[in-house]
Amino acid sequence: METSSRSPKARPISGTHIPAFCFETVHELAHYAAHIVAGLVRERAALGQRTVIGLPAGSTPLSTLRELIRLHREESIDLSCVVLFLLDEYYGLPNGSPQSHRTWLHEQLIQHVNIPTEQVHCLDGNVHASDVDLHCRRFDEAIQQAGGFDLVLLGIGMNGHIGFNEPFSARRSRTRLCTLDPITRRGVASDFFGEENVPTQALTVGLQAILSAKRVLLMAIGEHKAKIIVDALEGPISERVPASFLQEHGDVRTLLDTPAASQLKGYFTPWRLHNVDWTDDLIKRAVLWLCNQTGKSLLKLDADDYRAHDLHQLLRHHGPPERLSQKVFQWMLDTINYHPAGIEPKRALCFSPHPDDDVISMGGTLIRLIHDQHDVHIAYMTSGNIAVFDHDARLVADLVAEYNRIFEIETERSTTIAHQIRESIKNKRPGQPDTDAVLRIKGLIRKNEARAGALAIGCKEANLHFLDLPFYRTGTIAKNPVGPDDIAILDELLRRLQPDQIYVAGDLADPHGTHRVCAEAIFSVLLQWKAQGEPVPDVLLYRGAWQEYPLHEIEIAVPLSPSEIALKRQAIFMHESQKDKALFPGSDPREFWQRAEDRNRGTADNYNRIGLPEFFALEAFTRWKGNPI
Repeated sequence: METSSRSPKARPISGTHIPAFCFETVHELAHYAAHIVAGLVRERAALGQRTVIGLPAGSTPLSTLRELIRLHREESIDLSCVVLFLLDEYYGLPNGSPQSHRTWLHEQLIQHVNIPTEQVHCLDGNVHASDVDLHCRRFDEAIQQAGGFDLVLLGIGMNGHIGFNEPFSARRSRTRLCTLDPITRRGVASDFFGEENVPTQALTVGLQAILSAKRVLLMAIGEHKAKIIVDALEGPISERVPASFLQEHGDVRTLLDTPAASQLKGYFTPWRLHNVDWTDDLIKRAVLWLCNQTGKSLLKLDADDYRAHDLHQLLRHHGPPERLSQKVFQWMLDTINYHPAGIEPKRALCFSPHPDDDVISMGGTLIRLIHDQHDVHIAYMTSGNIAVFDHDARLVADLVAEYNRIFEIETERSTTIAHQIRESIKNKRPGQPDTDAVLRIKGLIRKNEARAGALAIGCKEANLHFLDLPFYRTGTIAKNPVGPDDIAILDELLRRLQPDQIYVAGDLADPHGTHRVCAEAIFSVLLQWKAQGEPVPDVLLYRGAWQEYPLHEIEIAVPLSPSEIALKRQAIFMHESQKDKALFPGSDPREFWQRAEDRNRGTADNYNRIGLPEFFALEAFTRWKGNPI
């Protein structure tokens, strides 16, 4: 099948039970998947046939749908012969809920393309309990009458579910009402503004229909999917991991971005499967992996360690072991940098996707930059207003009203607004978006916390930039694509400040993808500069609260003293709306300051374990290689 001459090349990954391919960027993955869909639609349309597609909801297929929409608009791909079945739906959500998969499908695809509405089939999450079995049976019959799935696009849950076929779903299961696994409910909690608001049940197309599809594309994006991808692709077929049943399918491909592929043997330890080209990066990864396997520091590794762990080839071509260990030891020693921007005065700009990512992720480094007398600026890219509890907004509204009453400032107006805020919050259904007034108050809370946190580490107030990028201003978890207005704001800031060094959040596993979107927007501007021959500043990537860079990826490690960690903690504490219990904590029960300190001290411990100097804590960075993500 033709997919387009512009279709990107992917790296095949060996050692999996399902064919797997790793793409350098999410855009390349989406481009490939969308062109597979378009090619199949064209092929069948040429024969006068419809194309029956099964589609999941969620963040994984979004980039693919956007590329498909672009193909329809710009390359005239005709989708009128597509018959679409949405694979799942929450049960019991009110009609029109923003979390409804039917709503998601309409907003993300249907309203942008020419698929006739009568050819779009969605499960009804409001069907009466007594009619659920009949509704599900008729949905299965509709799939069969359409000829079965020609293609199914799938994401994968962190527990291995496909559709809402949760762990221990039967291989021959049909469309049905199911109880959602706790891991699934926790994973979508941010969509509902809290796990307690997530429905406990859902309707899902069964495994039988999915596995009967003529072709399947399984997609996974981000570090948080890496472990379950290993279970599904390298482990045994098991009802515990429903996606593993795809190993029995005759035409399935797994499409992964680099973070999702990172734990597969064929990607992370390819030398265990076949001969490899031993680049410096691979040598570094292999030797550090060997330290972890043996529990030895670098300079204690011997030839028997290499041979016992399938590293004969490395030892033969790049040994002896002393030489390898010393080389990697020096590489890791060279990452340690007390002055990440150098000694001479420079201008450094930290981009913070949310109002607290700066101090949580690299607060110690910001302290060091300020201490080194660099001109440090922080750009807060979004308001973060959806991540504030209702009671905090109500408290501020009441506080301002009382303050104005005491000092006789617009008393009547303040009281009216406070009453409106209380009523709005009182009458809001679980998971329902806030009114504009409530969002503005929540944004104000986050803005003032960010200012307090930055001032606590010594940053000048004049150097704080609150960008409030338009893509984020939806009031819901689902955000708009980055547009020209977002790019223009970033371009203007960068041109005005002309920073020598930029820090960007490279964490691609935050719960709702804002870090990824923000990084893509910044890189889009810098790539435009590069294409126009304009100089591009040094760009360092940091991780957020969710993951840390593995040792072999770290290029700069900034040592932090106990007093610097204490000051960083104080700055994080300024974000009181995120303290004790955050609205979107992810799956980690620790507070953000605890995660930050544990991560920084854990990185220092990892350096110590491989035989490097013992530090109290380290903040880690990599360098941007000038590519999109």
